[in-house]
Amino acid sequence: MALKEQAHVYVGLGTEGGPEGHGLYRRVLGGDSWELAVKGLPKNPTVRNIAIDPANPAVLYAGAQDGLYRSDDRGGRWERVDLPGGKAMVWSVSFQPGNSKVIYVGGEDSKLFRSTNGGKSWDDIPINVTYPSVTMVPRAMPKRLLNISVDPSNPEEIYAAIEVGGLIRSYDNGESWENVSEGQYQNDDPVDLHGVLVSSARPRNIYIIARIGMYRSEDGGNHWSWGGLEYMGPTGTYSRVIREHPGDPSTIYIAGGPEFRGEVGALFRSKDYGRTWKKVEMGVIPDSTIFGFSINPRNPQQMYAATRAGQVLGSHDGGSTWKDYSLPNGVREVNALAVG
Repeated sequence: MALKEQAHVYVGLGTEGGPEGHGLYRRVLGGDSWELAVKGLPKNPTVRNIAIDPANPAVLYAGAQDGLYRSDDRGGRWERVDLPGGKAMVWSVSFQPGNSKVIYVGGEDSKLFRSTNGGKSWDDIPINVTYPSVTMVPRAMPKRLLNISVDPSNPEEIYAAIEVGGLIRSYDNGESWENVSEGQYQNDDPVDLHGVLVSSARPRNIYIIARIGMYRSEDGGNHWSWGGLEYMGPTGTYSRVIREHPGDPSTIYIAGGPEFRGEVGALFRSKDYGRTWKKVEMGVIPDSTIFGFSINPRNPQQMYAATRAGQVLGSHDGGSTWKDYSLPNGVREVNALAVG
């Protein structure tokens, strides 16, 4: 099988300093080694996000410190994408369910870009909302758009998770936005969001993950309830990734740990649309907070998780058993993982 046809797992690294904290690695599923896949990326790339085109797994996008990059050959070579307004730190890339030609790119200071033609051209989508004032005290915090989720039953309804800003919602395809986190918090813990998921089977059922755990809404974000995730730290569980199982929307995964640089990590699974949760037994306790988790949509038996410290665990039997595929020694500061 040609390289471009084989499924891969990709891991992106990002930190403010240290040679071990930069780069993008890839590995053929079933292969025996990792390789750097940084040709065309900036020097010492800080990779915040990796996304695989659902319609063509050879096409990848990577969010980096100076913008968006695209590869048409599974990371063999990257080219910088021209976004409106010049360089922007990119934190997220998301596809509209059922139509991967519609792509959303989120960045620093609530920057949002959209392409409706598979990345050939891009529009700047203005976001003008008021964030909870508590997140601006005692100093201004950057508003990073970490995740976009579109309601599969209504593509006009879009949700965006803002790190230290809460959840914002648009009913008109991004033309106007409103914050839907009011009343949810007493400090900035619940509005320090890392992800949002709209159920593919239950319209307007929303899940958000934050510094202290998960919240759920059954009315599009108008009202919230605590998600019931087990506490791993004194104030909750630092939740970094949320994923719905391809083909089984009742099954949802959340990856995280006790804190940003926790000394252990965990993968949680719900089989009842997020009502109850159990830790996934992986045969080993992850060595730090899990920052990356992904399921291969073309073969959901294949799933991978990566910790901040560079440990990569993979399962090819739907999570029943796991093997260690850790990055080379000394390679750490994981930000993102994708498999496909």
